Amino acid sequence: MKKKPLLALGALLTLFSTSIYVTGCGGANGEQTSVSAAPAPSGISPQKFADGVHAVMMADRTVYAKQVVTRLKSQKASVKPSEYWEDEAHTIPLPAQMFRMGAELVSENAKAGFSYGLKSKWPLNSQNKASTPVEIEGLDYVADHPGENFYGEEKINGKTFYTAIYADKAVAKACWECHNDHGNRGDDYPEFKQGDVMGGVVVRIPLD
Repeated sequence: MKKKPLLALGALLTLFSTSIYVTGCGGANGEQTSVSAAPAPSGISPQKFADGVHAVMMADRTVYAKQVVTRLKSQKASVKPSEYWEDEAHTIPLPAQMFRMGAELVSENAKAGFSYGLKSKWPLNSQNKASTPVEIEGLDYVADHPGENFYGEEKINGKTFYTAIYADKAVAKACWECHNDHGNRGDDYPEFKQGDVMGGVVVRIPLD
């Protein structure tokens, strides 16, 4: 498991008892920084917090992909998943779209204390392209080490973030079939199968 040094801040490490303002995490000028490790005070560490919220995210996404999307497709139901669900009748969002909508709601919640998103080395949607050096490094790492997570720190727009990146794997047939058949695929796009790393989930926690 690859780890970067942690910056221990009391206000951050007691996230469960103190609300923290969510800082925007957009921008393509992120730069990785190196800090000295420090003893963690009582409370939850940034890594443990990120691991916990990621576990909930992926449980919800897996249930939606397997028990809703794949089930509807296998039953040939009148309602079907579609990338264009907003404009088409009798359709529901794709798992990645549901995930993004949840991320947008969290980013609007000033009490959440974190933000998250779905990124990929092979994005079908330009919104999912890695935009910082840490994202690029992390996506490469989890693709090469699918059983491990990536942890680091980065500065974005003058703010410091603890950034955790987790492998996003193909867990439902509907997911990898949709990607493999998508019209936006480039010539170097992989042919995904069950269990393959298709991208990464990025969780960010502000440190200042």
